[in-house]
Amino acid sequence: MAHIDNLISAVKDPQLREALRIEYEKIAQTRKFGLVFDRHQPESVLLPSFAVRPGDKVRVLQEGVRDRTAVDETGVWTVVSIAGSDVQLRDAEGNLRNEQLARLVVTREFGDSIYPGLKSVGRVLRGGGIDDAGDKPFHAVVNAENYHALQALLYPYEGRVDAIYIDPPYNTGSRDWKYNNNYVDDNDPYRHSKWLSFMEKRLELAKRLLNPASSVLVVTIDEKEVHRLGLLIEQVFPGRRMQMVTIAINHRGVARLKEFTRVEEYAFFVFIGEAGPSLTSDDLLTAEAEEEKTGEVVRWERLTKGSNNALRTDRPNLFYPVYVDPERGRIAKVGDPVPLNVDRKSVPEEPGLVTVWPLSMTGVEKRWQCSADTFQSLVDQGMAKVGSYDRKNDRWSILYLNRGQRERIERGEIRVTGRDANGVLELEMNERPLRAAMTIWNRSSHNAGYYGSGILSALLPDRKFPFPKSLYAVEDSLRLAVGDKPDALVIDFFAGSGTTAHALARLNREDDGRRRSILVTNNEVSVAEAKALREQGLSPGDPAWEDLGICRHITIPRMRAAVTGISSTGNPLKGEYKFGQVFPMSDGLDENVEFFDLTYEDASMVSLGRRFEAIAPLLWMKAGAKGERIDKISDQGWEVLDDATYGVLFDTSSWPGFVEAVAKRKSEALPLSHLFIVTDSLVEFQQIAGRIDQGIELVRLYADYLRTFEINTPRRNRSVGDGWRRPAVPRQRDNEQASVP
Repeated sequence: MAHIDNLISAVKDPQLREALRIEYEKIAQTRKFGLVFDRHQPESVLLPSFAVRPGDKVRVLQEGVRDRTAVDETGVWTVVSIAGSDVQLRDAEGNLRNEQLARLVVTREFGDSIYPGLKSVGRVLRGGGIDDAGDKPFHAVVNAENYHALQALLYPYEGRVDAIYIDPPYNTGSRDWKYNNNYVDDNDPYRHSKWLSFMEKRLELAKRLLNPASSVLVVTIDEKEVHRLGLLIEQVFPGRRMQMVTIAINHRGVARLKEFTRVEEYAFFVFIGEAGPSLTSDDLLTAEAEEEKTGEVVRWERLTKGSNNALRTDRPNLFYPVYVDPERGRIAKVGDPVPLNVDRKSVPEEPGLVTVWPLSMTGVEKRWQCSADTFQSLVDQGMAKVGSYDRKNDRWSILYLNRGQRERIERGEIRVTGRDANGVLELEMNERPLRAAMTIWNRSSHNAGYYGSGILSALLPDRKFPFPKSLYAVEDSLRLAVGDKPDALVIDFFAGSGTTAHALARLNREDDGRRRSILVTNNEVSVAEAKALREQGLSPGDPAWEDLGICRHITIPRMRAAVTGISSTGNPLKGEYKFGQVFPMSDGLDENVEFFDLTYEDASMVSLGRRFEAIAPLLWMKAGAKGERIDKISDQGWEVLDDATYGVLFDTSSWPGFVEAVAKRKSEALPLSHLFIVTDSLVEFQQIAGRIDQGIELVRLYADYLRTFEINTPRRNRSVGDGWRRPAVPRQRDNEQASVP
């Protein structure tokens, strides 16, 4: 390089010398060492179901086709004006063209500013319900192109994510992924650089989402791209600790002509800040027999039968009262079974005791897990106890040690250390010393055939999905990433069949955690399905086509089945989970899940407050994705709900009532964490902020939203006026000299 400088300096013509120096400096600034690949043309996504509006970028459909993804070769056009069905277009060079509205499809290029929203398309409540102050936060499944979804998630979660687990396309050359709406196969000479360009954009966003103080990135891959991926991760996350783990996923192996039989895949773990692998009693490599020692805490099960079909009418002999002494928090008496024709309200109360029945949250009569005689025996042995008391709903929970736990006591896996004041056993696990897992994992539970495809077939017996991960392999990965963070937020933006959320829910059941996940997947159909659908005259956007997309056909139904214990065919799930916690799959999982479609909004409509319902889920997510959501603008000008973790001031002239409601709000289970104030005036916002408890984070709408969602454009340094927010950090209140509006 010094020699080139000398050569340029030797040029006698000063103008030529300066021109050469400028051009050389441009080249020198863009030269990179390490992994070098082409950054291909910006990715784009077609949105066939979106309405065309002035200012939109569009593609033109081929002549005479119905398929709204079959565009011509004229490139991208911008809509100048719309008059009925006539549309005037302009290209990048200023050329004008007129087209019919029906022939246009909206497109979004990665580089355009877009303003996303979320539309709820359903939910499953098994984690307490939104009207229960002790409920769990919600998992979310988002149907979207994952780059735009990641940009959307920057608004609520930039720098706040505890772990990202992804299983990206492996780029096998078998048309297993798309770049710019086209499948990439092994005939494409640029498939590796396209894949790297595709991954780099998403990893850069993942980096912004991860908590810089402590978080973990996990990326699984096979041998096709493992080496390039390792180099790419090192470039995107320079200086971070990274390790590669080898995981045996098929012990029988996959035979290949003139090659070794493949049995493994790989997982890169990137530890950011203070993060490191959680310690475990199972190193995941040594003798398989030791795998049974899971290192979990001793779990007491709820006596109420959790299955949806566990009703009083099914087993009347399992419906009896349990009498609790509320002063001592102990089980004082076990009543007799109540015949089906006898109203439970006719059963006499016991003086000084509280009568507990097996009822659902909605008051439906269910049944206990065991008979009255068996339960009385467990009480006598100290193997049953009173659980927590729900003050809001005036309910006591009853806990017991199920047969599996009692057998573990007999085998010595659980040690009895004493009894409490009520005679209840005090227990702890007999474990090996905790340690970090090995970098080679050899566990039968990680077999992708048995515990990936096999489990998915149990959940969705009428549907197929290629190559799902072993549920237990993902669970072990997440245990090592967030096992010591019971409230962790985990994102998977290559969600596929939804294994990540399923595994996280099992991890929550193991240690009573409240972890939540956000799954992002598109709604594409497979190559074979697309061919069959087109032969039927269907195209993307048609209901029959969309119903077969991965999100609607696989991911959402899988999460419904796993949580409810009911398969996609409407029957209780068969079989049981085999590793770690062993329990019937039909019991389901105590989690809340909501399903969303990503929408693309008009910035002017948002700023006018006319699309609040579209951004409402993002505000709810920002406030923790738990409790009730504020979905519409209140007539009183503000909303602060008792069962929500946030409030919104829509009309600043109504600030006195809003401030008073915030001050009166009392809920230890769901404290207010965020307040959103709609105003274009920074001064007005700051004046109202001065009246609010300093422990609550305040955000100004819609400026904060709009600045964040000028997405796909280079990140700018923002001034205070761009969308000021007050962090939830206690500080001394300033002297209030300005008048409150």
